[in-house]
Amino acid sequence: QVQLQESGPGLVKPSQTLSLTCTVSGGSITTNDYAWSWIRQPPGKGLEWMGVMGADGSTYYSPSLKSRTSISRDTSKNQFSLQLNSVTPEDTAVYYCARVRIIVSYEYDYWGQGTQVTVSS
Repeated sequence: QVQLQESGPGLVKPSQTLSLTCTVSGGSITTNDYAWSWIRQPPGKGLEWMGVMGADGSTYYSPSLKSRTSISRDTSKNQFSLQLNSVTPEDTAVYYCARVRIIVSYEYDYWGQGTQVTVSS
């Protein structure tokens, strides 16, 4: 059974960098059939796709967040991470990591439980 778990600070001050890590168990982040994504949901709003990392480490970001977003990985720990720079209160959201099944169809098949991040001084 694949499991994803987000971790990181729940409170970040404006202008600082938000850093989150997703620890994956039950499957390798280097398996070619899958990609690994970050998605967020601001309060009262819908899901917002932030970016994705392929099994080869290639990354793609939302155009609206590209200048502030970076996704990286540690294959030895089977983890991938999100950094969002220069945060503002508008970045307050529940942040999710998810696995994307990319063979046959493009499907988000496993999600972490989500972690609340609040941007406030």
